Amino acid sequence: MSIKADCHLHSSFSGDSKAPMPEMIDKGISLGLETMCFTEHNDFDYPNTEEGPGSIFLLNTDSYLYDILRCRAKYEGKMRVLFGVELGLQPHLADRDEDFTSAYDFDFVIGSTHLCRGMDPYYPEYFEKFSSEEEAIRAYFAETLENLKCHDDYDVLGHLDYIVRVAPNKDKNYSYDKYKDAIDPILELLVHSGKGLELNIGSFRYGLRQPHPCTDILRRYHELGGEIITVGSDAHKAQDVGSYLDLASEILQLCGFKYYTIYEKRSPEYHKL
Repeated sequence: MSIKADCHLHSSFSGDSKAPMPEMIDKGISLGLETMCFTEHNDFDYPNTEEGPGSIFLLNTDSYLYDILRCRAKYEGKMRVLFGVELGLQPHLADRDEDFTSAYDFDFVIGSTHLCRGMDPYYPEYFEKFSSEEEAIRAYFAETLENLKCHDDYDVLGHLDYIVRVAPNKDKNYSYDKYKDAIDPILELLVHSGKGLELNIGSFRYGLRQPHPCTDILRRYHELGGEIITVGSDAHKAQDVGSYLDLASEILQLCGFKYYTIYEKRSPEYHKL
């Protein structure tokens, strides 16, 4: 395994996971990982749903940090345990998100679009608001671009085309070429701003044919001069830690990358593939 880090992990401190942090670290050690970065969800103004209140995605950051420090001590010499967060971006939250990230010494901040026009595409009602699946996907990319124009205090953009994971036809009718006009401005802004892109391999667990983002987007990001690529399984269970990392290495090399990135203290480290 050439990639020795999993930099997108959710434990029981995320509202959609019940996995104990030590259990996930034990799994990582068994796979030969050297670095694990937990990136618990924090989504301000997440809407209430039939599954529960939106407050389930508000992170108890002090308790989370306490467990990070405890695990660092327990696994010293066996695993580098990093303190990250996945922010659910919305255009009106830029100041609030920056106040939050500046209040803690995070190693790594993923900025992700989980909501579009205040709705989570995870729920079918989102797609029912649009005349077509394509219109719904385009709205999501437009929201992502607006998020990045408003936010600056993040390190990488998470799962750029997450929406196809939950679309009615998943990635059956999806391609970079079809949405190039909507995606290129996002990639150009990332490169211009010195921000990175996440290779999220959790997509394969959801039956997609491609990672997030798809390989054509990865190639385009590289063509535009993008070099910062982090890799994460997006695991919410111990059994999924480190999944598809070997495939991720192959994908990145085929797309022209020679290094993958790990953030510590908000500073990028480059590791040869």
